[in-house]
Amino acid sequence: MVELTRTNDLVFISWLSAALAGDGIEAIVLDAHMSILEGSASAIPRRVMVDDEDLIRAQRILALGEDIAQGRADPFD
Repeated sequence: MVELTRTNDLVFISWLSAALAGDGIEAIVLDAHMSILEGSASAIPRRVMVDDEDLIRAQRILALGEDIAQGRADPFD
């Protein structure tokens, strides 16, 4: 497993997990419990991990999600 991204944005993590699953890529979110235990929303970011073989495809999906979030891409295309 390799780290795809780190973020505290729970909505983006949810979208990313669903988008990855839709493309047949299994993702695991690490540090979710540590972030909750620490008590600060931004102190410990959650890590999204994917299999090494899926990294390139996952990076493309991640880039699309970032473009959508920044308004550079249409989410309905």
